[in-house]
Amino acid sequence: MTESAGNKNEDCHAANGVKPGRNGMVKKHHHHHQYQKQEKVYHAACNGELYSRPFIESFEETPMLVAVLTYMGYGILTIFGYLRDFMREWKIEKCHIAREREEQKDFVSLYQDFENFYTRNLYMRIRDSWNRPICSVPGATFDLVERSSNDYNWTFEYTGRVVKDVINLGSYNYLGFAENTGTCATAAGELTVKFGVGVASTRQEMGNIDRHEELEKLVASFLGVESAMAFGMGFATNSMNIPALAGKGCLILSDELNHASLVLGARLSGSTIRVFKHNNMQSLEKLLRDAIIHGQPRTHRPWKKILILVEGIYSMEGSIIRLPEVIDLKKKYKAYLYLDEAHSIGALGPNGRGVVEYFGLDPKDVEVMMGTFTKSFGAAGGYIGGRKDLIDYLRTHSHSAIYATSMSLPVVEQIITSMKCIMGKDGTTIGRSRIQRLAENTVYFRRRLREMGFIIYGNNDSPVVPMMLYMPAKIGAFGREMLKRNIGVVVVGFPATPIIESRARFCISAAHTKEMLDRALDVISEVGDLLQLKYSRHKVLPSLDRPFDETTYEEKEE
Repeated sequence: MTESAGNKNEDCHAANGVKPGRNGMVKKHHHHHQYQKQEKVYHAACNGELYSRPFIESFEETPMLVAVLTYMGYGILTIFGYLRDFMREWKIEKCHIAREREEQKDFVSLYQDFENFYTRNLYMRIRDSWNRPICSVPGATFDLVERSSNDYNWTFEYTGRVVKDVINLGSYNYLGFAENTGTCATAAGELTVKFGVGVASTRQEMGNIDRHEELEKLVASFLGVESAMAFGMGFATNSMNIPALAGKGCLILSDELNHASLVLGARLSGSTIRVFKHNNMQSLEKLLRDAIIHGQPRTHRPWKKILILVEGIYSMEGSIIRLPEVIDLKKKYKAYLYLDEAHSIGALGPNGRGVVEYFGLDPKDVEVMMGTFTKSFGAAGGYIGGRKDLIDYLRTHSHSAIYATSMSLPVVEQIITSMKCIMGKDGTTIGRSRIQRLAENTVYFRRRLREMGFIIYGNNDSPVVPMMLYMPAKIGAFGREMLKRNIGVVVVGFPATPIIESRARFCISAAHTKEMLDRALDVISEVGDLLQLKYSRHKVLPSLDRPFDETTYEEKEE
């Protein structure tokens, strides 16, 4: 799908070539007969002055037949679900979960009807696809504890068997630092012997160790900001710091697909919250303009501050934030930007510095740079970076800073060692080569899936690769069939996705070799044929000498 920037600019200025599409993307119609298609793609060249490189995200429309069959599948499940609930009422069928117990019938209901109707009648039937216990490092491969159920997944029993060397396509181990050998593991082990595992105090009391301060200086240097602060939990970094930055009389503009931690933080702040369509700059600008014109409800006083919440990579869509345009709007309307780089830090940019570096932007244009150490760094916790006065304010006003116990020192050492490796401060090029390998693996894996005929979402450079399953029966079937072939995958359904957009989510790692990816791709193709998952109406022509980010489309013969 890659075209030259010049051609794209010509297309963007042609009134008959671009139409508004899903999520603020544009539906691009090529008028040459073999390229006509219905895929919705956003071309960044429409804002060429903001982008230094092509930026392509695709969300192929659901084929009509697949959508109809998916709705029919949920309809049949619903009918039989009500039938089973009727049988449970009359004690014909047993139910052990998500129902009120007999002795609680006179109290306030603990369960919401629909969510638990779904839990009882769909989730429990495919529950074996989740919460699988592993018993090794979650690296490129892992060992899985086998379990079985004799009561339709209400309970599980361990068989005593361990499934060895399962290829791991589910962990957020983007740069391969989730390992128990090498310099990071050695350094963390040595520090454990010296300092122990727990600090047993908050930073403001007796828990501020010199390694904590070294970590924060290193993070600030890595991000290119004045100062940074580390926290022991990534989720709490958002949920406990947003309330310190915004409050009553403030307006928060939140992307509709933001992570639960951002949503919780916004709600806890007491600010007014308005939601804009995912990655849709028209929707965001309309909210900004209305906020400036009308001010606060009833009083119409100006908002104390306007805070925009976005993520670098959206972990369910595989899309990358259109950051140059967000920053442009932020400056235009004098708002503040809070950027969550949980999935993008380490995984994007030529030096792994995240989505800001990926677009070649100045870190100073982002007021609050948040990220986690749980993914690319193979550790735990989160950070916030920005101006020194912002960080000094958070040190005294953030609940996560005041009340939470300090980060465990072996975790701190894991982060320091892996970050120095990424930055090249360890005197090697290992970090740089991992970043490059992740980028190559990502483009290769995405291209091969498209060539096979699967519908995948997101940006070409996103290591999060959602592959659409749609039908409820195929959620569990795909996970089971892949595991039978020694491939571990994550399948995702409602409520984490819209109810008819079930998907498998692959996470690519620098630790994956080409042989592993080829083995996984062969299995995915085999299972895709078995379950009829190759929904795409566009055939991608394979080409051995084509650059990594180029694809060519033609219509399939019906």
